[in-house]
Amino acid sequence: MERGGFMIIGIPKEVKVRENRVACTPAGVRYLSDAGHRVLVQSGAGEGSGFSDQAFASAGAEVRPGAGEVWQADMVVKVKEPVETEYGYLRRGLILFTFLHLAADPKLAMHLVEKGVSAIAYETVEENGRLPLLAPMSEIAGKMSIIAGGFYLANHFGGNGTLLCGIPGVLPGKVTILGGGSAGMNAAIVAKGTGARVTILELDQEKMRYLNSVLGSHVQTLFSTKQHIMEELRATDLLVGAVLVPGAAAPKLLDREMLRGMKPGAVFVDISVDQGGCSVTSRPTSHEDPVYKEEGVLHYCVTNMPGAYARTSTEALTGNTLPYLKAIADMGIDNALQSMPGLMKGLNTHEGAVTHKAVARSLGME
Repeated sequence: MERGGFMIIGIPKEVKVRENRVACTPAGVRYLSDAGHRVLVQSGAGEGSGFSDQAFASAGAEVRPGAGEVWQADMVVKVKEPVETEYGYLRRGLILFTFLHLAADPKLAMHLVEKGVSAIAYETVEENGRLPLLAPMSEIAGKMSIIAGGFYLANHFGGNGTLLCGIPGVLPGKVTILGGGSAGMNAAIVAKGTGARVTILELDQEKMRYLNSVLGSHVQTLFSTKQHIMEELRATDLLVGAVLVPGAAAPKLLDREMLRGMKPGAVFVDISVDQGGCSVTSRPTSHEDPVYKEEGVLHYCVTNMPGAYARTSTEALTGNTLPYLKAIADMGIDNALQSMPGLMKGLNTHEGAVTHKAVARSLGME
């Protein structure tokens, strides 16, 4: 939808369970409104992140009491994918800019296609081989995986009672990380900081060299094969799944037999659960009910981990999404996509079709 440099932008309140983030800060709203765009913010949208309605209004937003008017904007900007209660707002001509993770959500994908929504997914926007909009949330989820995983290792949660940092005379816990991307590296940084023994399993030799140079000798890297994973799991107290194929379903690296080989009460934090998870035992959980036990291993599979640290996450996300958001608003979606190849890679559905190959392949669609 081309608007000649003027666009109405809607920022609704997130409705996913315990999702406290908001898609834009008041500072971001001022940046957009100063550029001549009209920004509608649903009342209460920023409360979970510490931003009041008054802060948004002072920045130039029009605060609206309900979601309906906000969703009528030319472009709706969110944090998480629409849930079923929001499907009724989807319509032809709507630009939707948010995390989508469609490979794990075929029902939403079908609704976006059937309604003709132009949906841009943060997680598939790509610049020079990087995922700039996914990166800050991956960094937070990676760091948080060690905090949450160490917490659930406590006996009263069903963990095996290992303190990751150890104490003099007692060995520290063992952390194994599957994947050495942004989430995996940040998990390793925090795990290393606790004093835990850390191994990252990765396929890319250049990435392993980079990890060694950045993390030093206290973090070991190992070529990722099924045999190596099985050998590492036997001594692992905290396992972190941080594998990613942009837009596609996460590869299933773990089966039940492999999990049965772990210590009883070990903890598995699957960051990749947004994309379906990297274990056959992974299933989505929420911050209200984050863990369950399978094959003696405590699984933490929260699909919106950064939502637990909403202030940090919101500020980090806004700082990265704002240039793309303003480009779409200034130029219209067609011109923005043509002038920004990285943004084009973020387009998942458009005018009744799936437009991202990895997403289509994962969904078995054209």
